[in-house]
Amino acid sequence: MPSTKELRARIKSVSNTSKVTGAMQLIAASKMRRAQQQVLMGKKYAETIQSLLTNLSSSVDLEKVNIPLLDNREINNKLMILVTPDRGLAGALVGNVNKKAIEVIQKSTENYNILSVGRKGFRFLNSRDQNIVEQIEIPDKPEITDTLSISDFAIEGFLEGKWDQVDLVYSEFINTTSQIPKLQTILPISNEDEKEDVINDYIYEPSDYEVLIELTPKYVRSQVYQSILESFASEHSARMVAMQNATDNANELIGELTLDLNKARQETITAELLDLIGGISALEGK
Repeated sequence: MPSTKELRARIKSVSNTSKVTGAMQLIAASKMRRAQQQVLMGKKYAETIQSLLTNLSSSVDLEKVNIPLLDNREINNKLMILVTPDRGLAGALVGNVNKKAIEVIQKSTENYNILSVGRKGFRFLNSRDQNIVEQIEIPDKPEITDTLSISDFAIEGFLEGKWDQVDLVYSEFINTTSQIPKLQTILPISNEDEKEDVINDYIYEPSDYEVLIELTPKYVRSQVYQSILESFASEHSARMVAMQNATDNANELIGELTLDLNKARQETITAELLDLIGGISALEGK
């Protein structure tokens, strides 16, 4: 068994670690609440645009008009927008998203170009010699203006024919303890969802076609922004849970080390008493 001095040093070290992880847990919890609120508000906006897009698509004869972002063509090149955190200490979240990305790339028969959002994904794919065409970092409290460079890069490349499909890979926020890696195709925009259930009770000005032309890039921007919000909420939630588990484990270890320290002290006292009794017995025997 380690000496009492070594046990005290370990207890102090683990106690310091517990204080750090506890502070990180509180910070992550504070950020998580704000991020979750943004996700919920962003979902309402994204769902509204999706509903309008579905309604408009059913109103416009797409065989007679040209909507560039709805153009389904032969796929030769793809763009993957990979959204990951800049920092670790978030449990398995980073590993799961990166694993999803590399699986998608390896299963695809088409060439993938990568737009990396966040340093963790960039380092992971760069170390595996993937074709990273752009790397972008997002502030900790993102607004939609912070993500326009991402969505506009994807849209412009699609319109110029650099890629024929754009996929998002990110961590979808389910709840505080559950975040799932998700693959979502945002270009070309699918106009088949729930088409049969659409009720055309809107009047569009100046026309259905012109509104649809304006709405399609807004839809892409909203999906990119929503994926960023989902990723941030997932990151802060996963980090809070990971730091809570680390703090609980540290406190449990402190309890075990304290028990070992008490046992060591008891053994030391017992040994000293035995030495004292032995010395007294030896003196009495003379």
